[in-house]
Amino acid sequence: MEKERLEELKAIIPEERIILDRDAILDAAKDYIGFRRYERDSGHNMAPVASCILMVNSTEEVSAVLRYLNEKKIDVVPRTGGSSVTMGLEPVEGGVILDGSNMTGIISIDEENMQVTARCGMPLEQLEKTLNEKGYTTGHFPQSLPMAQMGGLVATRSIGQFSTLYGGIEDLLVGLEAVLADGTVVRIKNVPRRSCGPDLRHLFIGSEGTLGFVTEVTVKMFKYNPEGRWMGAFLVKNTRKGLEVIQEIMREGYKPAVCRLHDAVELKEVMHIKVPGDSSLLLFICDGPTDINKVTGKAIQKICLKHKAVPLGSKPVKQWFAVRNDVCNDMDKPIYYNMGVFADTCEISAAWSDIADIYENTIERVHNEVEKISLIGGHASHCYMTGTNIYFQFAVMEDNYQKAREDYMQVISIIMEETLKKGGSIAHHHGSGKYRTKWMPEEHGSSYELMYRLKEMMDPNGILNKGVILVEK
Repeated sequence: MEKERLEELKAIIPEERIILDRDAILDAAKDYIGFRRYERDSGHNMAPVASCILMVNSTEEVSAVLRYLNEKKIDVVPRTGGSSVTMGLEPVEGGVILDGSNMTGIISIDEENMQVTARCGMPLEQLEKTLNEKGYTTGHFPQSLPMAQMGGLVATRSIGQFSTLYGGIEDLLVGLEAVLADGTVVRIKNVPRRSCGPDLRHLFIGSEGTLGFVTEVTVKMFKYNPEGRWMGAFLVKNTRKGLEVIQEIMREGYKPAVCRLHDAVELKEVMHIKVPGDSSLLLFICDGPTDINKVTGKAIQKICLKHKAVPLGSKPVKQWFAVRNDVCNDMDKPIYYNMGVFADTCEISAAWSDIADIYENTIERVHNEVEKISLIGGHASHCYMTGTNIYFQFAVMEDNYQKAREDYMQVISIIMEETLKKGGSIAHHHGSGKYRTKWMPEEHGSSYELMYRLKEMMDPNGILNKGVILVEK
């Protein structure tokens, strides 16, 4: 960073919170997308490098820093938990990382109105533990739970493993505070619902730091009744049949908290569960009041048996539940590279009429077109009246880090193409990041122009997280 700029920043925040160490900068911009991990594990780092990290401790500091960066037209990437898997945190070369992970703490737990307010850097796992001790839960359990922080959950339009009952962050968010690119602080008040124009919360939900920096978050909370949960697992003929079962459960109006379908590839190669042929595994958890759980569980079992699914009891669900977030503990371990493999995931969504075709067509094309594919499978894990998601998992045997990226993007391109062909969405819950940006015009169609107009209005100098969502004109 230029000496003049550094001195000016020191007048805004203390020098000890301006991080210039290269290793720390690389670590803060680290993304867990498959080919970037492969590059790092093989001793290379091809990602852009920021000039510094600015560790902010308050909304006032965020406002002052953004006002300065905007005046100087310095590119900036907002950051909190750092669990991105879509290149969402990668800076423009020489830009600034604005890190709010120091902004921790619960501001209030409002038991009367069933809502909790926390600062953007508050770890979700810590918030959930605190609420559990008081008999409450956020109902939000992303796989990134051990790493996630509240600001990033809003910015990426996060979803949790119990979403079929509780919904995604857009359903849980009550109100928020954010800072715009020019330093303006805005607050969206906490009310259950209102009809006073467009819902301004959605300017920031899923914006991935392109429209502002989220500093404070208020979400709903629910009674915590883990002892009353109903769990059940069923084996079905194949993935298409499993999707039919879930569709009927949704259509009939039942609301399990967890509703998952794992295909044969995931069962055999990822979860190491032996199953016959193309059999797929359905996993269900019913959460909330015990009486409701019993009725819902009984209805789910009846529908599964109608489709000739084989009941396996609760053991497979408990096994999944116990290890469901363990991947976060392996994020920085070169376990795949040491085996000559790079692996990753990609999640999409579509209507019931199209989701099975997208899944099958994608699997077939990847096997036919990607020479070194080792495996590709997937699961559905977030289910709605109108459709569901597929969370593809894939692995490629590759010994060249440059070729690894090419192979990766070939797999991704096939997933994007098959999803868009059927009118699905190319990102369900990880955010779109930078690697999906080139598909955004086709994703949004005629509404895409609104994205540019919002950006021009809220960030006219274009300093916030450049390269995400918007194709540069």
